[in-house]
Amino acid sequence: MTGTLILVRHGQSEWNLKNLFTGWRNPDLTEKGIAEARATGQALKAAGIVPDLYYTSSLRRAQHTLDLMLEEMGIFNLTITRNTALNERDYGDLSGLNKDDAREKWGEEQVHIWRRSFDVPPPGGESLKDTAARTLPYYEAEIVPQLQAGKTILVAAHGNSLRALVMSIEGLTPDEILAREIGTGEPTTYRIGPDGKLVERMKL
Repeated sequence: MTGTLILVRHGQSEWNLKNLFTGWRNPDLTEKGIAEARATGQALKAAGIVPDLYYTSSLRRAQHTLDLMLEEMGIFNLTITRNTALNERDYGDLSGLNKDDAREKWGEEQVHIWRRSFDVPPPGGESLKDTAARTLPYYEAEIVPQLQAGKTILVAAHGNSLRALVMSIEGLTPDEILAREIGTGEPTTYRIGPDGKLVERMKL
């Protein structure tokens, strides 16, 4: 028996569009982000996927993305589990800043280190390693047992919380996961075996 895990990064947010560090701040989706979420919902429906369980973060852009996908899939009257463990990486003092302004303030090299190193957090914020330290235990405790039982799980979350999951599921190194782009609104789909390990990465 295998389970199916669908990971979806939220659609483009208003702050993605403005090139701002977002983190735990709470902007909503742009018109493009709404269209991305709807398109993913349509693709899941066309693939005949009907999830058993639904998870998202405590942030509006991920919740809105999930709501739009479910609307397109024609799925209503369900329970959605929301948890801060699936929130985006906290960018601390960078949150709300334009990325170009941050480079002017701290320098190109320092901002690059904060954005693309595995274990160096920005001031007052989290590294990807820190994000994984809260996301993975939640995944292993709450989601893996459902996958082991053969359930289909849909998770709508964020670039870095999903990076933490992908790194663990695919057995990637820190360098490999930091090079992995997770596009807005794009689903990543896995079959997970009864041992909780990856069987296959699938395409819709």
